[in-house]
Amino acid sequence: MNSPEKLPLSLVLIARNEAANLPRCLDSAAPWASEVVVVVNDCTDDTVAIAKRYGAKVFEHAWQGHRDQKNIALGHATQPWVLCIDADEEVTPALAASIKEFIKRDDPQFAGAYFARCVFFLGRWIRHGDWYPDWSLRLIRRGKGKWGGSQEHDKMQLDGAEAKLVGDLNHYTCPNLRAHLQKVGYFGEIFLKRQLERQAKWSAVNAIFRAGWRFVRAYIFRAGFLDGFPGFYIACFTAYATFYRYTLLFEYEQDQRAVGKK
Repeated sequence: MNSPEKLPLSLVLIARNEAANLPRCLDSAAPWASEVVVVVNDCTDDTVAIAKRYGAKVFEHAWQGHRDQKNIALGHATQPWVLCIDADEEVTPALAASIKEFIKRDDPQFAGAYFARCVFFLGRWIRHGDWYPDWSLRLIRRGKGKWGGSQEHDKMQLDGAEAKLVGDLNHYTCPNLRAHLQKVGYFGEIFLKRQLERQAKWSAVNAIFRAGWRFVRAYIFRAGFLDGFPGFYIACFTAYATFYRYTLLFEYEQDQRAVGKK
């Protein structure tokens, strides 16, 4: 069997203890990428061995947060084009075909391309609500993009025009409800820190309205009801997570008042 044609493309990702996800991820894109770059930190499983089995260039670097760690990985890419994905993601055949066509066309007016990301959750692919299409800019000309945004919500910043590609990037983000629930506390603490840096004040109206709006937007306006019970759960959970984040600010202010009374 002939090997797939290699594109002038660096496949770049960060990973820590991703042995369960990495083979699926690399199987989907490594065969047609000229270079695979994996930046790891504190791995205690077979992540490094698996990456090397696919011919990846593996670099160890202390954890710097999602945004900065991804920029470190991006800095190791050497090919004209760079595809940035996560270890728990998978390039579908339709998206792979779009990427190959886009790179071969090499239209000088575009510095990158974005495409939809689709989450597998509670036994089905989520096609509506707040989780889809989740447009993601991941394919860039080397030197024309970098990761910006906050550490917990990083976003690719592109210097130039972007194209829209056909096909989904599959995302296996939460294997079960327990894993999904654990994210609430993690992102809540980061959100609280950002609110305090902005010197924001807690507002009951703000907390209640934002939580309610997130449910209505996800379940009704973005048709989350079409995803069955998982769609209902996602809308409810999103509303709860929003209410929780804003209530953390209320708790912080109450604690500060208690300290001041001592």
